[in-house]
Parts: sequence; C-alpha cells; structure tokens
Amino acid sequence: MVRFGLTIVRHGETRYNKDKILQGQGVDEPLSATGFRQADAAGLFLSNVKFTHVFSSDLLRAKQTAATILGKNKFCKDLEIKCDARLRERKYGVAEGRPLTDLKAMAKAAGEQCPSFTPSGGETLDEVRERARDFFEFLCQLAVELEQKEQDVHGAASRSSGTSKEQFVFPWTNHCSEAELSSDNGGVSKILDANILVVSHGAYMRNWIGYFVSHLNCTLPTTLTKSQLSSVSPNTGVSHFVIKLENGNLLKPEITCVCLNQDSHLVDVGAECVAPKVF
Repeated sequence: MVRFGLTIVRHGETRYNKDKILQGQGVDEPLSATGFRQADAAGLFLSNVKFTHVFSSDLLRAKQTAATILGKNKFCKDLEIKCDARLRERKYGVAEGRPLTDLKAMAKAAGEQCPSFTPSGGETLDEVRERARDFFEFLCQLAVELEQKEQDVHGAASRSSGTSKEQFVFPWTNHCSEAELSSDNGGVSKILDANILVVSHGAYMRNWIGYFVSHLNCTLPTTLTKSQLSSVSPNTGVSHFVIKLENGNLLKPEITCVCLNQDSHLVDVGAECVAPKVF
C-alpha cells in the first residue's frame, strides 16, 4: 500500500485578480501586497506540516506564493521548489490581459457560456484536464518509487513495525468532521510515504479536482455542496487529499478529499477572498 498526502494551494492575489482581468499564461504578474499577506497567512496555517516535496507552476505569482509558504514552515524552509509548466493556469489566448467581461462577451457572441467557452488561441477544458491528469500520474509514480526505495533500504521488517516512516501532522482537524479524518479514510492518523505541496491556479485547480471527482471517484466531505465543488478556490485557498495506491497500482488510486478550498486563514487578511469563477 502506497499512501501520500497532496495539498493544493492557489496563488495569492495579484492586481489583475483584484481588477478582474484575465491573466492565464501570458500575463506573468507578481503578487500584490494583499497577495503576499495571503501567502503569509497560508504559510502560518501550514507551518506545522512537514512536506517532502513542493511543486509550483512556473508563473511568478505561484512561485512567490510557494516560496512564502515555505518561508513560514517549521520543518522544510530549505526544501527545493520544483517548477512545472503542467501546473500553469489555463491559457486564455486572445482574452489574456483583458477584462473578464470581455471573455463573457466573446462567449455570448459565440453562443456559448463560460467556463466551457474557449477563446481563440486558448486551451479547451479537456486540454487543461489532460495536463492535470499527466501531472497527477507523475505524482503517483513518484510516491510509488519512494515507497519502493524505502522498502529496499529498510526492508519489510522495519516497514511493518512502522519505524521507517514519519508521522505527519495536519492542521485540518478544526475544519473537517471526525469521519473525514478517520483512519478508515486514510486521514491524519495514518503514516504517509510522501506529503506533497502543490501551488497552482484557480481554473487549473478546478479542472484538476473535477477530474478527481468525475474520473477517479474521489470521496468528498459530507458537508460539501455542489456550488462549493464547482467554485474556484479563493486566493491561497487550501485543499487537501489523501491518495492510496493498492499494491502500487497507478490506474486505480483511491482519493479522499479532506478539505476543499479551505480559507479560514484569510479571516484577518482583510481582502476579498472569492474570485470570479473563470479565473
């Protein structure tokens, strides 16, 4: 059995987010002052989580967020942030750098609706989902290889005794029901082969989580509504999943969503947290 934790965080606010202008991949805007405060708050929220790996979109707003979060961490300040283009925001083509209202007008003129509408030069939702699927399979393979290496080094005896792995600490207990954190669901009481932090973008994350739910039968928190599931994460919203791979089987991961778009850390930041749904 391979088991790993996956924490996905949206980047902090940029001035384009605040002004409701599409960034996509073509506008590489840094975090605003509010965005850095949000990233600080997310870092404090996650400060007791010992991550084994950190991945970020190679766009500036995500990289700055990842670095800020790690800077607050008690265990892994010096962990390398690996940038991956597969984590970039959805490409919006001719709509990038333009107001969200322009994208909606383009969609209406084409007889379509956001977010399914694809502007000229942009990515379809299927293309975004394919990037997310490819990256997730890469993470699963990484976890399997780590478990195999651990087995080679320590042997079956130390693995069965539980001495070869560390117990990881999570801040989710105040935000989830007891059932969602039970050992039966692979929650906080379990030992992990890896604990991975990913910093990405709103539209990309919504597509990735949609893939988890529609294609991989992800188990969701009982209190989650359909509206919450379809909404884009607020800036620095935190989602956490536990993934099990029986016998290292990459084709049938068992995914449990512990929390989705958690934003309690933003209460004192004093910024609008909810972003337009297509970002």
